[in-house]
Amino acid sequence: MSNGTTLSIKRSITVRAVVTPAWKEDAERELSNAISTADQQLAQLEQEGQKVVDEVRNQSANPLDPRVQEQVAQVQQQVAAKRAELEEQKRNLLQQQAQVRDLEMEEIVEQGQIESFCDLKVGDNLVSKMQVSILVRDGVVEGIEQD
Repeated sequence: MSNGTTLSIKRSITVRAVVTPAWKEDAERELSNAISTADQQLAQLEQEGQKVVDEVRNQSANPLDPRVQEQVAQVQQQVAAKRAELEEQKRNLLQQQAQVRDLEMEEIVEQGQIESFCDLKVGDNLVSKMQVSILVRDGVVEGIEQD
């Protein structure tokens, strides 16, 4: 590659946010909505699981047949596994909600990642080009930091 050649590369940029009353309110609302959704999914899972068990039993001439019992047990295991997964998600959301409540105003928190492209040429520091973050306050960019 000659010295005049540039290459466009994709990189991840860390988005960091300043904690403000509006940010905290939005974060808590999003987490509350996600917790509510998890509760709805749990309730729906229980209803659908019971419905499937009832159908399996009703379709059989002998609900006490070992094959029917095995099918019921399999359905119940699948429901239990999905329930455990949803409950874990809910626990994580509740933990995040508690963490958000404990944040101090003006504290800086990582909010996520976005992708961007940058030009790279001979002599550039690749590590420096890849280590970029954006600081936002209530959605407005306050700074672009390149380590």
